[in-house]
Amino acid sequence: MISKCEGSYVETEVDGEVVLMNVDTGTFFSLEGTALDVWKAIDGAHDEAGIAALLAPQFDESEAQIAQHVGEFIASLAEAGLVQKTAP
Repeated sequence: MISKCEGSYVETEVDGEVVLMNVDTGTFFSLEGTALDVWKAIDGAHDEAGIAALLAPQFDESEAQIAQHVGEFIASLAEAGLVQKTAP
């Protein structure tokens, strides 16, 4: 399962995008479009494949391709300390 690291960031929505700030590093992230869709789907109840399956109907790519993109993006969020993988 993928969950957000509550307490390690603050977020605000501005004009249809979400701006995150890692409170430990002060690094800002701007999420919009597909990145925002992935962020909103991270709820602690889905793994990467589950998130890809949720998003697949919106895109003209195979679920495998979407899963790869979702995995790469989640890895970057994890590296930034914004999300973590947990056991089901």
